[in-house]
Amino acid sequence: MALEKARGLDQSDPLAAKRALFSIPHDTIYLDGNSLGVMSHAVNERVADVTRRQWGKDLITSWNKHGWIDLPITVGDRIGKLIGAAPGQVICCDSISINLFKVLCAALQIQSGRTQFVSTEDNFPTDLYMIQGVERLLGDRCSLTTVAEDDLIASITEETAAVVVTEVNFRTGRRLDLAKITAQAHDKGALVIVDLAHSAGAMPVTLDALGIDFAVGCTYKYLNAGPGAPAFVYVAKKWLSSDFAGALQPLFGWLGHAEPFAFSPQYTGASGIRQFLVGTPPIISLSAVDAALDAFEDVSMEAIREKSLQLMEFWLSCMGDHGLLTIMPCVSPTEGTIRGSQLSFAHDDAYAICQALIARGVVADFRAPNYLRFGFAPLYNTYEDVARAVARLSEIVYSGAYQDKAFQSRAAVT
Repeated sequence: MALEKARGLDQSDPLAAKRALFSIPHDTIYLDGNSLGVMSHAVNERVADVTRRQWGKDLITSWNKHGWIDLPITVGDRIGKLIGAAPGQVICCDSISINLFKVLCAALQIQSGRTQFVSTEDNFPTDLYMIQGVERLLGDRCSLTTVAEDDLIASITEETAAVVVTEVNFRTGRRLDLAKITAQAHDKGALVIVDLAHSAGAMPVTLDALGIDFAVGCTYKYLNAGPGAPAFVYVAKKWLSSDFAGALQPLFGWLGHAEPFAFSPQYTGASGIRQFLVGTPPIISLSAVDAALDAFEDVSMEAIREKSLQLMEFWLSCMGDHGLLTIMPCVSPTEGTIRGSQLSFAHDDAYAICQALIARGVVADFRAPNYLRFGFAPLYNTYEDVARAVARLSEIVYSGAYQDKAFQSRAAVT
């Protein structure tokens, strides 16, 4: 019955045609787009063109001839359309960690006299690590306070320099209320720094409308740009035109210079978002990001979000039909509007179950301490994917197949 219903839902899905844009391995149900998105045919073709024709034949002339030098800006503006940012406020470069370092230092510069960063205890660890690194670097000029998610808003005070928050919790999928967080932060004179790693490409984001000060995010999850693809950084227009313009972040690299090809020994930062560049951009991977964004050109983020919610509800319904929810309870919010595009389930043998699923062609992932995590990418996931994956999950759980020794040993990447 579930499979029949799934096929009916797929037939009426307005995004169904998008699946053909992606290179999905045969007999694979891929539910790990919240870790690494599927490669699109456009990415494959663009990377081949960049390596064979642009780099291969036009060589160094491609910096001008093929617009390589402007890729961080042009790609950044394309990402900006998906996260509610006007042109000139997003640039694609470096990694989330490096970009977060830049904006942490920018926040401390703007908030002279304030030293406290407030974040959540279960924020993605690298975000906390970067603050700890700045804390070690600057001593008493920087401090980190972590609190439970439910206590975050109440913990923002006049002492807070900035709130550092990931919109969607990577473990549970809980979506935090950026509007309330931002309102409280600004009321207390604090800035807001948002990590969009599990938001960009999966749901509507409205950075400008919310008044977010800074944001960072990656492109290899829901944006499908490939492993280790460059991240992005958003800076609100008011900070790009402030008294600090040209010197907001401390990594003074030559391509962040106002005149990089003047080769001056003294640094003068560019006046806009370009100052957040550091070194030479990775053109092959940046080109992959650019091509990956083609899949979003003629679809609204609202439509993507609607299908995401429907896929998750269908997943929960199928698990309920198989009696799985009492065996592996859902740790994600029951209300769809307050979760991202993932569902997480608790089970003492979650890792082994995940490996057994992968062996049966269903790719999910595991997150400590004991969560089995499924990510839903509406551009290529189908309702039939859901029905078939839950059926295989049910067989694994009830047969005890996951207890096989082959599924017990943990690999380096979980």
